[in-house]
Amino acid sequence: MWYISTRGLAPRVDFEGALFSGYAPDGGLYVPEELPQLDGETLRQWRSLSYPGLVKELCSLFIGPELIPRDDLNGLIDRAFSRFRHKDVVHLCRLVQGLNVLELWHGVTRAFKDLSLSCTAQFLQYFLEKREKHITVVVGTSGDTGSAAIESVLEAKNVDIIVLLPKGHCSRIQELQMTTVLRENVHVFEVEGNSDQLDVPIKAVFADLPFVEKHNLMSLNSVNWSRVLVQMAHYFFAYFRCAPSLDGCPLPTVEVVVPTGAAGNLAAGCTAQKMGLPIRLVAVVNHNDIIHRAIRQGDFSLSEAVRPSLASAMDIQMPYNMERIFWLLSGSNSQVTRALMEQFERTQSVQLPKELHSKLSEAVTSQSVSDEAITRAMGRCWEENRYLLCPHSAVAVSYHYQQLDRQQPSTPRCCLAPASAAKFPEAVLAAGLTPETPVDILALENKETRCTPMQREDDWTLMLRDAVEHLSQRWRGASPSASA
Repeated sequence: MWYISTRGLAPRVDFEGALFSGYAPDGGLYVPEELPQLDGETLRQWRSLSYPGLVKELCSLFIGPELIPRDDLNGLIDRAFSRFRHKDVVHLCRLVQGLNVLELWHGVTRAFKDLSLSCTAQFLQYFLEKREKHITVVVGTSGDTGSAAIESVLEAKNVDIIVLLPKGHCSRIQELQMTTVLRENVHVFEVEGNSDQLDVPIKAVFADLPFVEKHNLMSLNSVNWSRVLVQMAHYFFAYFRCAPSLDGCPLPTVEVVVPTGAAGNLAAGCTAQKMGLPIRLVAVVNHNDIIHRAIRQGDFSLSEAVRPSLASAMDIQMPYNMERIFWLLSGSNSQVTRALMEQFERTQSVQLPKELHSKLSEAVTSQSVSDEAITRAMGRCWEENRYLLCPHSAVAVSYHYQQLDRQQPSTPRCCLAPASAAKFPEAVLAAGLTPETPVDILALENKETRCTPMQREDDWTLMLRDAVEHLSQRWRGASPSASA
């Protein structure tokens, strides 16, 4: 299995090469050169698999046994999920009125990012032990990615991690999950800006290829293909648990509702769909609606500013994984994708070509949800089920209630729940409900914190480069002058 750039100008790489990269050298994202096609018989065989079993099968399709033999791969995935709180790793909660909520948040940080990052970190360690080298991971976060990435590499001896978090744009608990980790290999920066703004210095640093190679830099954001690969398992698990029967032909369709910001989870769903999984995708966003406008109108353009919402992890205007979706739906056309993305980077506004927009709106429908609709969905779900939703999960459930109230005829539907309500007590209170806070989260308030401020007047790119150089020098045991 080889990986190529969505923009078509970078050399192809194997899984290890894609894993250790951020953006491809031509500015694109790595994607599989060819997608395996799954027939009905394979899907029927997979139906009885557990969530970890599905991750193993999917990863074995995209990671050659010459890189990670199957027994080793199985062991890495088992180890990745060993700290999850639920015995099944993920859990489908069947609630009243046909509401199916797939809880993806039973990992250490109570967010779905734990699923893909725990596996990705195991793959990294596997290759690093063979290479005997050090890497520095750079991550920008809108809330959950940072803490999940930190937890995934906490015990790694040859990995340093730098996390940039947007000051005042995460929940208090999300911030504390990052700033209370006082390990030597964890370095948190608090940026006076939003999550789109903090991505700018990260992209600038990764654009300097000699610097990236010299310091062994890599990204654990969902630019990394490994994240998207593991997230595909959500869709297979949701399908097998919600499809009425796989005995007939053609196989039944299941609608999967995806609350999304940077579109990594959505890219995983589109890939699963392209491989032959009979799902209908619904992308649901908050009032930062660039994905919704692209799907509905073909308008892929920035708004004037990111607007804060109760679903803060989705307060994103630059959903970089849409590039993978454009590539997939354009028939793997790197020329079209490159032209689109280069125009977007120049003008921050693109009207999708008619054919691509048609393919996109066939593959995915969409909805934009207000803060009022989020709190209404949280309140209604509690009233009908005594079940607390996080605001991001409520974005998806709001769509379900809207369809229900319109009495739309429906295929079976599954709403993805990306985080636990315990992480968002502010939103729970805004919905007029009472937060339920676990002991481990309560304990965060009494812990010492550590982070470095990045103020508006600072040169964020320079600060990030300096931090990376300092870590490289420390790892090599060299003085600044020795490495100059």
